[in-house]
Amino acid sequence: MKFILDNWMLILVALSAGGMLLWPMLNGAGPGALTADGAVQLMNREKAVVIDICEPAEYAQAHVVGAKNIPMGQLADKLPGAVKNKALPVILVCRSGARSSRALGIAKKLGYENVQSLSGGLGAWRSANLPIEKA
Repeated sequence: MKFILDNWMLILVALSAGGMLLWPMLNGAGPGALTADGAVQLMNREKAVVIDICEPAEYAQAHVVGAKNIPMGQLADKLPGAVKNKALPVILVCRSGARSSRALGIAKKLGYENVQSLSGGLGAWRSANLPIEKA
């Protein structure tokens, strides 16, 4: 107990540092998550395929330019037909990033090696002032 009282400031700094390290994972930027800038780089450099997993009505309102629409419920059935090369980078996008994070597991079970979720979804894409289109 004396150690804690004598070194309370060091303990506070250690807890703060740990919290800052965990924050990105808790905020949805964990493994397989991608920033909007990182997605643009993948699209331009490695010809990544963007798959919007929103429902058709959401997709019609706004989506990443060039994204293919495969609703989350149909992903397991339609992804192999849309992206035949499983080594090609695949970027999963939804409105907030929550559904696309869950969809990562489906795509990985299908054998896609380089699949990532856009962290923050279409909202992060818009915040980065990147182009969107409407159907």
